[in-house]
Amino acid sequence: MNDSPGWASPGSAPSDGKETAIPRPSEPQDGSGPTGQWSPEQPPPGQWSPPSNPGSGPGTRPPAPGWGGGPQRQGWAGPPPAAKPGVIPLRPLSLGEILDGSVSALRAHWRTALGFSLAVSVITQISVILMQRYLLPEPTSVDPNATGAEALRQATESARSTLISLAPATLVTMIATLFTASIITVVISRSVLGRPTTLSDAWAEARPRVLPLLGLTVLVPLIMAAIMAVGIGPGLLLGSEAGAALAFLGFAVACVAMLWLNVSFALAAPALMLERQSIVAALRRSAKLVRGAWWRTFGVLALTWLLTFLLTFLVSIPFSIIAVIVDGTDVSEFFNGTAPSFGWSFLIVTGIGEVIVSTLIYPFVAGVMALLYVDQRIRREALDLDLARAAGLPGYGADTPRS
Repeated sequence: MNDSPGWASPGSAPSDGKETAIPRPSEPQDGSGPTGQWSPEQPPPGQWSPPSNPGSGPGTRPPAPGWGGGPQRQGWAGPPPAAKPGVIPLRPLSLGEILDGSVSALRAHWRTALGFSLAVSVITQISVILMQRYLLPEPTSVDPNATGAEALRQATESARSTLISLAPATLVTMIATLFTASIITVVISRSVLGRPTTLSDAWAEARPRVLPLLGLTVLVPLIMAAIMAVGIGPGLLLGSEAGAALAFLGFAVACVAMLWLNVSFALAAPALMLERQSIVAALRRSAKLVRGAWWRTFGVLALTWLLTFLLTFLVSIPFSIIAVIVDGTDVSEFFNGTAPSFGWSFLIVTGIGEVIVSTLIYPFVAGVMALLYVDQRIRREALDLDLARAAGLPGYGADTPRS
């Protein structure tokens, strides 16, 4: 960020496989902190006593200050709590703190985050409804009694029709997610520093990075498609039973490779937005930050997508039931192999449910990604010190060592 030097990519990052301890601010210079030297008066061997009962019998040596008889020094009370200028403490984050930080940022900036997400979701859903009603072909009917080659042909036609129907909606949703992620990433970066932000400020900062973010959003699926083509292509070209087995094996290997790359590239968008990286540099940067923490990153992402799935399920099912009732659709049409014909009432009611889900899910997922990026940089590059300096916290001057 222009006004937050802590987001700049370090010239020599510890992410190259060298984990370093996260440094802390220097000790106070006013004498209030621990001196780092042992007290000249120490308890005699074998006569340790609890702080609450130092003993009062004859010959009992009075306890030395700092060992239960005098005021306790701060050094014996554990480390002080981490500074928290914004929605997260400036230290390595737990899973709960990442999820809670995303929700807290959305609550603190609900007008900017949820308002923008609502507007994008409404426009997206209106576009999808109009395409479903006027542009997309009718779903292909499947005869449940078909067998052999005819059943295979109908299944292929149905799958192709489904892909054609999903492609426009997927493209529109991808663009909507892109715009939402660009704004939310800026909102999160300000929330971490405890700074307010408006929609105009967030858009002014995110706008120069929208096109690179679009390129990144398109490039990653193309990479995944190329991997899948390489995996199943040889088997499909053979066309025999051995080819089918080879295609299945290639499909399994491709899925594993795609999962690994998706997790490795999960932090590319925040790196591109906040560090002003190019598309390829952002992919490399994400891979470096995730290296050595792949399973932890996968766990955070898996739980995030599980939560979004549950939210989608809990909201979509009631709206779908209401839509079927309002539209008067015969439920038997869903099971007799014929494609049900939905009216405007069905599309509108289900669209309202989709708007509610999208308004909540888009910014939440983008917030988790941004905070996961912040957490990895704190763990590997002591970003907490840079953020504390950018937030203007006392005791984090320019001379505070990083290691």
